[in-house]
Amino acid sequence: MSTATPITSTLTDEQKTITGGALQDTLVDLIDLSLIAKQAHWNVVGQQFRSVHLELDELVTVAREFTDAAAERATAIGVSPDGRAETVAKTAHTKGFGEGWTKDTDVVTAIVANLKAVIAGLRERIEATEDADPVTQDLLISFASKLEQLHWMWQAQVA
Repeated sequence: MSTATPITSTLTDEQKTITGGALQDTLVDLIDLSLIAKQAHWNVVGQQFRSVHLELDELVTVAREFTDAAAERATAIGVSPDGRAETVAKTAHTKGFGEGWTKDTDVVTAIVANLKAVIAGLRERIEATEDADPVTQDLLISFASKLEQLHWMWQAQVA
């Protein structure tokens, strides 16, 4: 059911391998981040419920937009993105989120930890793509910039 390589790349094979790997790792991390935030959104309780609930919506929106951008960049360089649930579950570098009702402060702590994990991965991939593909590196830098801003804002709630 697979078509060999219908999209060719202007990158060398080595550049494509490095960049494709960075984009794939970013893709699964962002998919899982959006799922974690949505799970938290449905299960948050506590005095800060409303603000945390709404902030989780913002995080889901950002993660989904970045997911699409990463997948489309992979496609543009001839790499087939894999966002299947099985792939995400096996390869995401996120910290996860528990089940059931979760106190607002615990949600904030979990989101901070997950953002930190995603940002750490992005920073490694930013370095890895510096020579391989500055266009992808620029995209990853933009992701890191926004996620670091959100990381700060989430941390400030429990500081």
